[in-house]
Amino acid sequence: MSTLLSLETPAFAVPEANLVPVSDHLAKMFPIPASRMFLINKSLKVFQEKQPGVQIFDASQGDGGASLPGVPEALLDRAFELQKKHGTAYDMPFGTEPFRKIVAESYWKLAPDTGWGTANVIGTQGGRDGLVKAYQAMLALGHGRQGDVIVVSRVPWISYNWGPYGIGANVMWAPGIAEEGWAYSPEGIQACVTEAAKSGRKVAGLVITSPDNPTGNTLTLERQITLARAALEAGVAFVLFDWMYHTVGDDDPYDVNVLLRAFDPAQRKRLMVLDGITKTLGGSNIRNCHLLADAEVVKTIVAQASHTVIPSFFSLAVAMAAYEKGIKVASEPIAAPTRASRAWLRSFLKEKQLTHIIGQGYYAFIKVADALKGKGWADSEPMGQYLAEEHGVAVVPGAFFSPYGGEWIRFSYATPPAVTQGAATRLLEALKSLENA
Repeated sequence: MSTLLSLETPAFAVPEANLVPVSDHLAKMFPIPASRMFLINKSLKVFQEKQPGVQIFDASQGDGGASLPGVPEALLDRAFELQKKHGTAYDMPFGTEPFRKIVAESYWKLAPDTGWGTANVIGTQGGRDGLVKAYQAMLALGHGRQGDVIVVSRVPWISYNWGPYGIGANVMWAPGIAEEGWAYSPEGIQACVTEAAKSGRKVAGLVITSPDNPTGNTLTLERQITLARAALEAGVAFVLFDWMYHTVGDDDPYDVNVLLRAFDPAQRKRLMVLDGITKTLGGSNIRNCHLLADAEVVKTIVAQASHTVIPSFFSLAVAMAAYEKGIKVASEPIAAPTRASRAWLRSFLKEKQLTHIIGQGYYAFIKVADALKGKGWADSEPMGQYLAEEHGVAVVPGAFFSPYGGEWIRFSYATPPAVTQGAATRLLEALKSLENA
């Protein structure tokens, strides 16, 4: 039986052996910049002031709730009915059991032979919340250390750079080339493990995003399995599959049962899957996603979440309403115009001979090197503001994501086809004028 200290003596909340070591690394960290993704389209107001009445085009959006109809009212009404019935008391840190059940059984249709079910589901308050919880689990349960590495692609979504870093992981950009959409290779993953070891670090996690943000590059499930297997065999602790865009593609969504069956039970414990309604339903401001992970990993995340972020029931209810209806039907107001825009844009970019990447998801990545040279810009960073203010079309500079995207821009086609056509035409006109500047 432990001896309690005098009430006049300060006491640590955990035993001395479990105290967090003192380190001054926080004072030495690179300042985490605010994301400029939310600001780029504000420059369109300057164009409107200069040329009132002239149509503007926002091709910067990764938000189907702003550029497309968003979550249908019928689903919101159903979610509100669920909320009224459920009440407003606290829920569990993973959400609710009905949410877990519908995600596991109706959405993913988890097969009994995989060993995964409701206990492998945790609701999160949006994708960023889900990712941070995943990173924390990777560090704690991977090699048990801060300062280890999360590997992402050479040109990653901007928050992949800073989300892990903010909770004590170092981010490493994997080898990759533009001609292949900066995609991973088994050799590149092994090189990351080797490079991390040079500074005494190990790789806590690899993030595979398909369809990709920002490039749109899309991998077959078979290729993702090959890469994940290579990572696990190289000593990477966890592999996270970010599938946020997979239900708005031209093909069927990924089958998680195929993924799970490709790995033995021990390897399966080291897999995570992130998905949700942010892109599928244009529910960015609903903030609902979920993680699939090994039941023991989920228990660790749930314990930590009980002291941090618990998902709101309404966000769970919107997803439940969509999964009740069937995600293919529920997502049609977002998926149908996005698919139509993708088909048109694919033909347009090819016809105009613009170097580009266009797989699935919401985005095309377009090379603008000639326009940069014409203007004398070192990279695409100033192009975003310039195109919005001077030509009335907003895109996201590839330089925002990493230096390796400096000659590229991200163009969102998560808009009605007429808007996509107008935006692409306006963009082409602007690029030609810059090339001749």
